[in-house]
Amino acid sequence: MAKQLQHSHSHSNGSGWASLHFHKRWLLPLLLMLSISTLIAFFIRSAFDSSCDRSLLSVLDKPGNVKSASPIGKTPSPLAFMKSKLVLLVSHELSLSGGPLLLMELAFLLRSVGTQVCWITIQKTSEADGVIYSLEHKMLNRGVQVFSAKGQEAIDTALKSDLVVLNTAVAGKWLDTVLKENVPRVLPKVLWWIHEMRGHYFKLDYVKHLPLVAGAMIDSHVTAEYWKNRTQERLRIKMPETYVVHLGNSKELMEVAEDSVAKRVLREHVRESLGVRNEDLLFAIINSVSRGKGQDLFLRSFYESLQLIQEKKLQVPAMHAVIVGSDMTAQTKFESELRNFVVLKKIQDRVHFVNKTLTVAPYLAAIDVLVQNSQARGECFGRITIEAMAFQLPVLGTAAGGTTEIVVNGTTGLLHPIGKEGITPLAKNIVKLATHVERRLTMGKRGYKRVKEMFLEHHMAHRIAAVLKEVLHKSKTSPHS
Repeated sequence: MAKQLQHSHSHSNGSGWASLHFHKRWLLPLLLMLSISTLIAFFIRSAFDSSCDRSLLSVLDKPGNVKSASPIGKTPSPLAFMKSKLVLLVSHELSLSGGPLLLMELAFLLRSVGTQVCWITIQKTSEADGVIYSLEHKMLNRGVQVFSAKGQEAIDTALKSDLVVLNTAVAGKWLDTVLKENVPRVLPKVLWWIHEMRGHYFKLDYVKHLPLVAGAMIDSHVTAEYWKNRTQERLRIKMPETYVVHLGNSKELMEVAEDSVAKRVLREHVRESLGVRNEDLLFAIINSVSRGKGQDLFLRSFYESLQLIQEKKLQVPAMHAVIVGSDMTAQTKFESELRNFVVLKKIQDRVHFVNKTLTVAPYLAAIDVLVQNSQARGECFGRITIEAMAFQLPVLGTAAGGTTEIVVNGTTGLLHPIGKEGITPLAKNIVKLATHVERRLTMGKRGYKRVKEMFLEHHMAHRIAAVLKEVLHKSKTSPHS
């Protein structure tokens, strides 16, 4: 039964792919206008989304035994009951991807109410890693204890903790590998936070203990239903009590999104760095560059939209496509295909590749439309979608995954099919928003209103608090406790 408790820079130009660096002169006004907390938030929040709120709604039975929880009034600290509790967070990796960053966000929320938080990372390279070093020190500076996933300290902490949060399906292998004979004692206090939507994660090696944990927390209804059906049909196991928790935007991101001066400064400088004018239209996809995120299909749609505008002789500002999520240090075969397509179609002056970054707010301030083009089953949730809506941007998204639970088709954005069938519909939607300024602006305003009603940090905190209360209650009544 599931319950709803309603994230170096280069661009293309006529002379080839050039590196793009922000000039120091724009940092001073930013520092003057943005709070320190806002700047820190840029570096701990991810927008994409790999990356899976809504205020607590009245109890309703959903199809497939999905229920919604009752309303909770606004309180200063919905997680205050976690004060002095010991929580162990188990992450499969520590990287700039959505899952680890989301778990870090939970760590900071818990630390803010006085929870004792410990963190272990299962997969760590033996080589020095700047990202891991940086993220671990961010946690240490916030009072999160970080230690090895394989030592006795991890076992002792798991045994004496009040709650263990496994992050992603892959983290399940840690149970047998490290806890061994202690697994039955720990399972009753495990909350399994699942974000995956891909079929290859449905392996007994990963999730064989899933039926015995206190609960599973998943970021969208569609993902929860997918896991319920897939585990039964493919693995012949039953999901535990499952809670659907939509995510929310941080206070820091909302501060930037609602600061017109900060947004204007960010917009001007990002656009200057990209070499585009203020009146130009920017359609951006902000996700790690990979086939599953659909950058290739987006570029085909963008090229087709340019053709449609030319054929129909439509009067629109110059249009640009921005791909945020590139990796210049390890350019993949897929990214090479993207760049070759751009060269082949001779649209180098219209397409800009930006290196992957956590600082998504400047790009959200600079663009006009977000494209969420994740393929197959779509995003589990898609944090970047609600972040874009906070910046009053309309969203052109695939009609799949968590996007369908965020974007109201025709109201806050436009949805199109996944796969090649979606290329032309997306191209037409690009043209619609390019040619109808009022529609574009109205959709953006409605998206912002939806964020304020459903997708803020306090919404998410209330939802998570309700889950944790239930899981703690179950662990106390378990015979192994």
